Amino acid sequence: MRTTLYGSVSTASLVVHWLLVELGIEHELVLLDFDTREHKAAPYLALNPAGVVPTLQIDGQVLTEAAAIALYLADRHPEAGLLPAPGTPARGQAYRWMFWCANTLQPAYRAWFYPHEAAGEANVAATQVMARQRLEAAWQRMASHLQTQGPYVLGEAPSVVDFMLVMLMRWSRNMPTPADSLPVLKVYAQRLKARPSFIETYRREGITDWM
Repeated sequence: MRTTLYGSVSTASLVVHWLLVELGIEHELVLLDFDTREHKAAPYLALNPAGVVPTLQIDGQVLTEAAAIALYLADRHPEAGLLPAPGTPARGQAYRWMFWCANTLQPAYRAWFYPHEAAGEANVAATQVMARQRLEAAWQRMASHLQTQGPYVLGEAPSVVDFMLVMLMRWSRNMPTPADSLPVLKVYAQRLKARPSFIETYRREGITDWM
């Protein structure tokens, strides 16, 4: 069956694309034009009624939510070693940090980039202040974790969590205090960005920033 990823440059679809390349999964990449609102058009809404990316068609099913897709791909290819064995303490830590990415970092980014959604236009500045504080506190926490438990989030070996986290670090690149302004996070991100799959994903999407 054909595997198709629907996404857009610089969105959460990047982590899914990166994993597809890393795992050697043949796929078609469909980049939607957000300026013309392709993600809100009827053909795409038939796949993903929420009108967001990513959406992955694989194994005859439709999957949404970047973190869920990433975990599924890692499970589907255990030979890659991107997730610890089911039922182990390390697997529990993988879930912990993956949900931390989805439940702590992503909502804070949403508030930063779309501050009017949370409390209206009159409260945009205050919303962004709170979002920035949450993100910067989260990056400090991750820096401390990597300093003592690294070099990767789960320890000695890279996992799917690292792919998710580095994508989210990239989103901070134009913020007042980017995630990689912390030395330990800068070294960590550089290690992941040096992977051939990251370089190839950038090439395919035409991305030239945060190299």
